[in-house]
Amino acid sequence: MTIHADFLFSISSQNELGEGVIWDNLTQTIWWTDIQASTIFQFNVAAREVVAHDMPERVGCFGFTNFDDVLIVAFASGFGLYNLTTKQIKWLAQPEINIEGNRFNDGKVDRHGNFWAGTLVEHRKTPEQTGSLYCLDSDFECHKKLTGIEISNSLCFSHRCELLYHGDSQAHCVYQYHLACDGQRESNQLTRKKALINTAQDVFPDGACVDEDGNVWSAQWGGSQVVCYSPEGEVLLNIPTPVSQPTCVAFGGPNLDWLIVTSAKESLSADDLNLQPQAGDVFIYQVKGTKGLVEPRFNLAQHFS
Repeated sequence: MTIHADFLFSISSQNELGEGVIWDNLTQTIWWTDIQASTIFQFNVAAREVVAHDMPERVGCFGFTNFDDVLIVAFASGFGLYNLTTKQIKWLAQPEINIEGNRFNDGKVDRHGNFWAGTLVEHRKTPEQTGSLYCLDSDFECHKKLTGIEISNSLCFSHRCELLYHGDSQAHCVYQYHLACDGQRESNQLTRKKALINTAQDVFPDGACVDEDGNVWSAQWGGSQVVCYSPEGEVLLNIPTPVSQPTCVAFGGPNLDWLIVTSAKESLSADDLNLQPQAGDVFIYQVKGTKGLVEPRFNLAQHFS
């Protein structure tokens, strides 16, 4: 079946750097972060209301856990559990706390319940400075998986978690990896690296997600578009956006057939903003021909039983 997408509605959020969008199927809500505002937003679909959660530090990305009021978060300085009720952080790992100028960026919970997030070079202090990709497992152990990254982005996983996608925005490329397992316990070894998506020099691959058919949906900063690729890298659909800086994508909605797109107004001039007054808003498209997958949760039960 051919894939189509039609604009459905938008959320007037006016974020400086909207990112990290995910759908909570249990509460039927859309969640995302404005990194520069240190805020996580929660949009209730039925009520059409937005709740803003002020955070103690900038949030690159986050995921749900099996406790309703606890999020697993990649703050700018590291991994932590954040309790939305008590507003307390339990720090789990800060692997780059001594690398001045780096911060955490894009990430997700995988289908095995591990939380992955990567860093970027925000302010270069040394010529050799780069970012890395990390995996935080259910034992709260942090493992470095990739190095030599400028802007870690586009992280997403196939349905059975046998494939991992990860990009370096500065390199204009998204790679496909095989995610190897070791017996009954996931070793999370990345093998068979292959360049899947390459963008033009003025277009940067940002956040991404995978649908139930294994297609990769890529928000492309500077490209005014979201592009759907087959697992082989064939372009299946190009969705023009009314903003030049779409930042992240996720499937959601009652039937998991909405494509939810965040955006940013960061770095845009006054003239740019006059031409794209919706920059920083969230856009929802009705997709036909495929749908998304339920967002996995980070399992905390073993730590709070």
